[in-house]
Amino acid sequence: MSRIGRLPIEVPSGVTVTVDGSAIAVKGPKGELALTVPSPIQVKLEDGQLLVSRPDDERESRSLHGLTRTLIANQIIGVTDGYSKGLEIVGTGYRVQAKGSSLEFALGFSHSITVDPPAGISFAVEGNNKLTVHGIDKQAVGEVAANIRKLRKPEPYKGKGVRYAGEVVRRKAGKSGK
Repeated sequence: MSRIGRLPIEVPSGVTVTVDGSAIAVKGPKGELALTVPSPIQVKLEDGQLLVSRPDDERESRSLHGLTRTLIANQIIGVTDGYSKGLEIVGTGYRVQAKGSSLEFALGFSHSITVDPPAGISFAVEGNNKLTVHGIDKQAVGEVAANIRKLRKPEPYKGKGVRYAGEVVRRKAGKSGK
């Protein structure tokens, strides 16, 4: 039995969960999210808890059991607390500015780069070299942060680029003289 999948999910007060066959809707103070459960997995709402179960021990059912439970739990956390991912910009002349709801990056290119937030995502800029991506969908927050990091990945010689907050960049020695 899946150790993660068999754990019940507590539904906190202020959050309403609607189970309609394979469709699950989670509504909370920060917003609303929906999920379609894969076919062999069943979800039941009992006594303020969500129970995720599988009908058999087939390989596909076992792999989807824990995944489905985790996705539902992430949605409940998202609509109550939300998710955020921090980014740091390291490098001389590298900076970020908020232009309305979008961001404008200066990353050593001959032009500035503008990033618009997708639906459900917001940005917060602290200073000119730190920013935070906020949202209720964990996957969307991580994807937007990864796309921003991809604009200029941290390079191993000087460490310049966009990195996650707290990320350690392994440094290389570079060329040595005679």
